[in-house]
Amino acid sequence: MKRRLIPKLQLILKQTYNGKKPILVLTKQFSGYRPVGDVISQAKIFEAQLADEIVLVDLIGNDESWPILLDTVQLISEVLATPLSVGGGLKDLDQIQALLNRGADKVIINTGAIEDPELINRASSLYGSQCITLSIDAIKKEQDTWLVFKSNGSINTGIAVIDWAKEVVERGAGEILITSIINDGGGNGLDLELIQSIVRAVNVPIIASGGCGIAKHFVDGYKVGASGIASGTYFFKRDQNPIQCRSHIANSGIPIRLSLFSE
Repeated sequence: MKRRLIPKLQLILKQTYNGKKPILVLTKQFSGYRPVGDVISQAKIFEAQLADEIVLVDLIGNDESWPILLDTVQLISEVLATPLSVGGGLKDLDQIQALLNRGADKVIINTGAIEDPELINRASSLYGSQCITLSIDAIKKEQDTWLVFKSNGSINTGIAVIDWAKEVVERGAGEILITSIINDGGGNGLDLELIQSIVRAVNVPIIASGGCGIAKHFVDGYKVGASGIASGTYFFKRDQNPIQCRSHIANSGIPIRLSLFSE
């Protein structure tokens, strides 16, 4: 199967004369928000650069940002054909339905699933496992032991990542998005041990995130089993875009789409 290259768009709200508007930001270890541009414009650029899908995450994830997220999803879906996965503070089926109604292809659940694991069962039963991506944010605490963090990486749940990954798959999650908090935004490479341990533990596609700084880091992630790699910081650096990146990946022998008409 061809590997997926997935730009990641992260939103916060900015106060303007016309009220609060969504802006894109980059993070480092889930903090230090750095504004980088307009959501719709950047989504269009990534589609033109052959992104396999786009991940859109509302980092605020509260009642104030929710209607703005819905409007943003609808605007993106009206102008793009690229598959769109959306998350940020999802806690119930009504929110999932609202995102799907506005054009999301998949939803990403994180803290809401930790606080109510049955949400995964209900959502996968109603919409299908292929529609549910379970996001796990992790920090390594001991040798070969990573713990799950919730609430945008601010709270240690004490849950072992591998145990949680196995549980969410049993409950119906069709895909896992695994992010190393420590590696996030650093550009020093993915946590390959973490990715490999998740790949070995479950039988659903794994999207890896957190740390890509050069094209080789994507290759490394695919070689340990990731079916997709999501990155934000990498694709906002000068002269680095999905088309150039996928050429490096293909030259390393990794199967990946090279043109709009590739199967």
